[in-house]
Amino acid sequence: MKWNSYTIETTTQAEDLIVAMLDELGIEGAMIENHVPLSAAEQGEMFIDFPPELGEDDGSSRVTFYLDADGTTGKQREELLSRVMLGLEELKQYADIGSAAISSGETEDIDWMNNWKKFFSSFYLDDILIKPTWEERKPEDAKKVMIEIDPGISFGTGKHETTQLCIRQLRKYMKADDRVLDVGCGSGILSIAALKLGAGSVVGTDIDEMCLTSTWDNFDVNHLPRALGAFYCGNLIDDTSLQETVGGGYDIVVANILADVIIPMADVLFSRLRFGGVCITSGIIDFKEKEVAEALCTAGFVIAETTYQGEWVSITAKKE
Repeated sequence: MKWNSYTIETTTQAEDLIVAMLDELGIEGAMIENHVPLSAAEQGEMFIDFPPELGEDDGSSRVTFYLDADGTTGKQREELLSRVMLGLEELKQYADIGSAAISSGETEDIDWMNNWKKFFSSFYLDDILIKPTWEERKPEDAKKVMIEIDPGISFGTGKHETTQLCIRQLRKYMKADDRVLDVGCGSGILSIAALKLGAGSVVGTDIDEMCLTSTWDNFDVNHLPRALGAFYCGNLIDDTSLQETVGGGYDIVVANILADVIIPMADVLFSRLRFGGVCITSGIIDFKEKEVAEALCTAGFVIAETTYQGEWVSITAKKE
């Protein structure tokens, strides 16, 4: 199916007004592009772990909407565009909507859910094979520890530096039959890695319910009994009910999330561990290292080790 795309050059002040106007005209699903920095809460709600580089916020915004090129006639599109332009003229009377210039283009449907798969192929993390579900296992890999992953719409193929840092620290600090808490479980890759490396059980949390679906699917793919895991949806920072459900006394807590989420969560992570337990944090861009370390120490942790890969940092701390 082909679509005609139309982009309105506007301001951040007016973008919501324009989207509401389009909605009133029956045009749904408009896309907004701007340079407004994401809040910590918004970053935590993203499907990906790391916010994009947005550039300097100059107050500009672009609102793009789409019209079915095949299901509407040229005349119908012209009439609808005329109504859009009239709506913009009305908004100009009481809001700064910028130039409101409209540019057009054409696009086609893309299978976004599956098209990305061509960029994810099997790879090795030391002696661990991480393999997408749609690839066959090679005979020479028969004796390797294997983790099969289909991330679905959640983050977590294992290729990102932060995930690899966590897996290496899990291997280093985890003992057989340890209880592991995976905060921000995503696709479940760290929970699965922990079990493959000898953990006795895992509990995971994520703010997105789809991540729980992805995690359970990956449990099944890896032939792991569901009785070994429990996964919950919610924000562990301030959801006291979730904190009670998750409980404490864990041997290992792993949190591969944003630095700006780890910092306010430090006390909660500390209270989930038994004394002598280990907290593995990652998702920390290098210039945030000091802030995260200070937050962990303030919560009562003792920093055991800091590891690096590229511009990313993992801080491993102990509850002593």
